Amino acid sequence: MKWRYYVSKVAQSNGDHEVHKEDCIWLPKFEHRIDLKDQDDCYEAVLVAKKHYKQVNGCKYCCRPCHTQ
Repeated sequence: MKWRYYVSKVAQSNGDHEVHKEDCIWLPKFEHRIDLKDQDDCYEAVLVAKKHYKQVNGCKYCCRPCHTQ
């Protein structure tokens, strides 16, 4: 099953741009995110997000397998 993913245009304090699944409670507002389209998993979404930003991380809540400390 594919999910729609987004990456935040606004970096976290550590410089990370977080990737979020479409149903995440922490999904940024429309104007603060880039649509990464449908992906099989967060790993694919992070790879797509890295085409936009060098420093990318999965959301701790909706993309836990792709979240690094």
